[in-house]
Amino acid sequence: MEIVLPSGTAAYLAATTGAERGLVIIPDIWGLRPLFAEMCHTIASHTGWSVASFEPFPGQDLAGAESPDGLAERSVAIAATTDAALLGDAIATADATAAPVVGIIGFCMGGMYALKAAGTDRFDASVAFYGMVRHPPHWSGPQQEQPLDCLARRTARVMAVVGTEDHWTPPEDLAALENAGVTVVSYAGADHGFVHDPSRPAHRADDAADAWDRALAFLSGQ
Repeated sequence: MEIVLPSGTAAYLAATTGAERGLVIIPDIWGLRPLFAEMCHTIASHTGWSVASFEPFPGQDLAGAESPDGLAERSVAIAATTDAALLGDAIATADATAAPVVGIIGFCMGGMYALKAAGTDRFDASVAFYGMVRHPPHWSGPQQEQPLDCLARRTARVMAVVGTEDHWTPPEDLAALENAGVTVVSYAGADHGFVHDPSRPAHRADDAADAWDRALAFLSGQ
């Protein structure tokens, strides 16, 4: 169901009565859309968790993926985003699940913020799907912290799911994640975005299924 966070940000919740675990999903750069509402329901029905996602660009009328200006507009919007606002909404979304223990996942930009969320003390586990390990310069603003700095104070268990052909997560960044104690799971030949959106050319069904199995097991503490 559609909900509104205390900040006024739109969110979506697939609630499970009495769920012992909750999960927050941070969308990719294209924001909260039916893909993520469906993901909430799919994970909730598979696991019995309460699962919720939220809009990372609240109140902004940004062009979508079908527009040639969409990526540029959203890159500017990311640079203007504050960690306090986005991570505050992630925490509020965790509260909305009403579960005693909550994990977090994210994709692309959302994966970068899932790494940051591991340093908030709110989440017990985080899985970043091809999230940027270092803030891309054109996405950076004055009220943003580097993911690795957030990980330095993390209390959550953290997994990173990446493809070996993804230029957003180069080998030196993956080495930095491993040095920070993050579990890195790499898929040979996979490019950026190979898991969460079957409509993308980069999607790899077998690798995606395996990545989901590993991620959900990690989140549940297995």
